[in-house]
Amino acid sequence: MDRLGLVGLPNSGKSALFNALTGGHALVASHPFSTTETEVGVAYVPDPRLRALAEMSDSRKVVMAGFEVVDIAGVPKPSEHAGDGLGTKFIAGIREVDALAYVLRNFEDESAPGDSDPLESLGVLELELVLSDLGTLENQVNKKRRTLAPVEPVLAAALEVAPAALGQLQAGVPLYRSTLTAQEKDALRPLFLLTNKPVLAVVNVGEDEIASSDEVVFAVAAELGGGAEALAVSVQLEAETARLEPDERAELLEGLGLGEGALVRVARAAYDILGRDTFLTTGDKESRAWTFRRGAKAPECAGVIHSDLQRGFIKADVIYWKDLLDAGSFAAARAKGKVRLEGKDYVVRDGDVLEIRFNI
Repeated sequence: MDRLGLVGLPNSGKSALFNALTGGHALVASHPFSTTETEVGVAYVPDPRLRALAEMSDSRKVVMAGFEVVDIAGVPKPSEHAGDGLGTKFIAGIREVDALAYVLRNFEDESAPGDSDPLESLGVLELELVLSDLGTLENQVNKKRRTLAPVEPVLAAALEVAPAALGQLQAGVPLYRSTLTAQEKDALRPLFLLTNKPVLAVVNVGEDEIASSDEVVFAVAAELGGGAEALAVSVQLEAETARLEPDERAELLEGLGLGEGALVRVARAAYDILGRDTFLTTGDKESRAWTFRRGAKAPECAGVIHSDLQRGFIKADVIYWKDLLDAGSFAAARAKGKVRLEGKDYVVRDGDVLEIRFNI
């Protein structure tokens, strides 16, 4: 399961966001560094397509797609809180995730000290990561210079890109929004660089600032230079509504003019930056959303369900979810010629409903 790491300065609201996304119980306190260890939970991606198919099939069980969320120990500003060891935990926590969500505070609260300028917070977070990556790259390059032994081809490819990456980092530019090509960034993956991970910026606004949040989100997005998406969320409000029953939550959000709520957008945006799509299966026993690598072919998606299905893959019955819903059932869809039989070269689309034919 993919992992999204939440990072932020003290009292940014990242632990409250973690709780709202996962239904967890991470400590939320008004003093700095209440998060000293990582917390891990699962966020499920709301999908109205799945609900509709489950109703059509009268499914006894519904299983949503999801991803792991990691609440990473808070990072202090450089030169602050020296010796508390949190910097090391911060870096270690980031190395273990697939993508990052910067939680940037944009509200004032006398009871919760901390920066309320999201651009300044963004700068501090990026500086911490850039400095770490500079150290990693310089160590790798120096190690290569000291040894005459050949390195693995994958590492050799990474080291070829290292000088260009060093130039970007020395200029203070994180790799995710640098001028490196997608191929160059991909070549650097074996080095596990922190700024080479996809990023989502969550601007944490007060409840009374939701309607006027476009300006600050635009400023953050401009600073990110198109390298990441920025969203405004009233984390406290979302955390409170997350405790309600689904019907009550929907009614409250609708009453506040927030539609389905910002957390749905956060979950979907996170799913998107992780490079994942969803295919669906449905029947009377279960309707389920399955996560797959964007661009994957049918056998690989069959393997997401079970390795035996990939190993013995023959064909896949495929129909787009909306076409199946319009038909009312697989039998009706087949009778109308809406179900296609696809082979090993079929690239699965987001929203496809699959039935796998296999033989072992």
